[in-house]
Amino acid sequence: MLREAIFHEASGAYAYPISKDILLIQLRAARDDLKEVQLIYGDRYKGADAVEQLTMFKYASDQLFDYFRAEVQVMTRRFRYHFLLDDGKERYWYNEFGFSIQRPMGYHSGYFQYPYITDKDFFEVPDWAKDAIVYQIFPDRFYNGDKSNDPEECKEWGEKPTSEMDFFGGDLSGILAKLSYLEKLGINILYLTPIFESPTSHKYDTTDYYKIDPHFGDKRIFRQLVEECHKRGIRVILDAVFNHCGYNFYQFQDVVKRGEESPYTEWFYIDSFPVTTEPLNYEVFASTVWNMPKLKTANSDVREFLLQVGEYWIREFDIDGWRLDVANEVDHLFWRAFRDRMRAIKHDVYIIGETWHHSGSYLQGDQFDGVMNYHFTDAVLRFCGEKSLSVSEFNERLTRNRVTYRKQAVEANWNLFGSHDTARVLTRLKGDTKAFKLAITFQMTYLGVPFIFAGDELGVIGENDPNCRKCMPWDEKDQDQELLNHHCKMIQLRRKYEALRRGDFRTVFMDEATGLFIFERLTEGDKVIVIINNGLKDQDVEIDLESFDLNPEKPIYELMNDLKLEPDQGLVIVNVKFGEAAILT
Repeated sequence: MLREAIFHEASGAYAYPISKDILLIQLRAARDDLKEVQLIYGDRYKGADAVEQLTMFKYASDQLFDYFRAEVQVMTRRFRYHFLLDDGKERYWYNEFGFSIQRPMGYHSGYFQYPYITDKDFFEVPDWAKDAIVYQIFPDRFYNGDKSNDPEECKEWGEKPTSEMDFFGGDLSGILAKLSYLEKLGINILYLTPIFESPTSHKYDTTDYYKIDPHFGDKRIFRQLVEECHKRGIRVILDAVFNHCGYNFYQFQDVVKRGEESPYTEWFYIDSFPVTTEPLNYEVFASTVWNMPKLKTANSDVREFLLQVGEYWIREFDIDGWRLDVANEVDHLFWRAFRDRMRAIKHDVYIIGETWHHSGSYLQGDQFDGVMNYHFTDAVLRFCGEKSLSVSEFNERLTRNRVTYRKQAVEANWNLFGSHDTARVLTRLKGDTKAFKLAITFQMTYLGVPFIFAGDELGVIGENDPNCRKCMPWDEKDQDQELLNHHCKMIQLRRKYEALRRGDFRTVFMDEATGLFIFERLTEGDKVIVIINNGLKDQDVEIDLESFDLNPEKPIYELMNDLKLEPDQGLVIVNVKFGEAAILT
């Protein structure tokens, strides 16, 4: 037994509650090393014999490790447990003290302990988030619905953007005018990049956190937008830029004008006075962006100011959540307070952090519900489009992403292919729409929340900022209708079948040589099978039909007996129990 590979801790992603009295427990071991893992558990105050035992199931594997899981219930909410490990040759008991051949006895024998599931321990994400499909809009580039509020120098719609000071006239009225389009597409979350007053087109350099930018409209039109979205079952999420403000932010301008005499000097990280941009003597976003001074969220006045901003837009306009810009450069204490304050106003507000890396410290249930899942982005595009990941490497990336975080966070993460901060997905895929369609098939059938950046569904291309922020092409001759229809079909499929939104995930089959990848989404009452051909040739799919409980009296059974998938093609078999349908994608 490779004992040095075995790992568990009674915290983080390895032991956490998924309901008020159920604990999810995970153990890591070397790949293909253990034949069986027994979990022995019970109330931590009961006698040594008051225990139960169950066999943990192998949830997932990567190149080095297997991950075993079990969900156990103790009605008192007090847990103690240890493991019995068997590799077919050796058996060891494993607990906080390490490994032993003899079974540890007694309360102080090193049991792992989860002392009590308190109400605050339970990681609760909004239930509606599990059914969500996010659509991101960069307002200036979506649609010009009110030409009376256009900036003085407004470019012709569809011109190539060249800088952050290019304006095209998109506004909140434009979004209102296109709600029927969003309804038809099937999305149910509208995420808007910043809409507060700012001198730039991207609005990430906020001047006034309490004012809608006049080029976008006003509070009346924003209230109307939220109300109309809610009537259509679409929730609204705004962008919170709390890591930094704009150069014209009142408090920063007071420091610029009054120097050390300003009462706001401790709101920012200022090295010397007077404030100068050349040389830069104050801390800013990304080290060099002079017009975005970094806010000192450790300062109690700054913290309270920003918390009140967050509260205001929920309380006054009934928004449904916040996406937190540069979230990983703001202190954890602030985000904990932010979650508590927002949830106190609206119990099911949805909070998503912008991080581009491992985010476990933010996803313990006390800060964010999820993050923008750029690890998903990289894995899927490298696999489906660039073909730079093998099937097993792709599965490994997905596995690590799932086992690293708590189940609730995995279900709430935004699974995106691109955003206003990245090259357009079709550009990254070198215009390969077939590969993009395969990626969409995977995105809409995988764990987590699918995310679409406005224009991707129509085939918009463009390198990184500013070219990725092109205007929406509203003339049908400029749209890829086949790509749009594929998005609509896959969104409808996801929204129809609960297993695709709320089911667990299991890898069923991988073949390095052919590029075939098969997985299941499962709920108690149903399962969905997804088959992907990521290879370079047509592939006959030969799988054990009986293992899927397919009904031999249904046409699907015949299809599965003689199934051939083209390269970059997928097959989704829904409602497997009843053999309802098989959809080629």
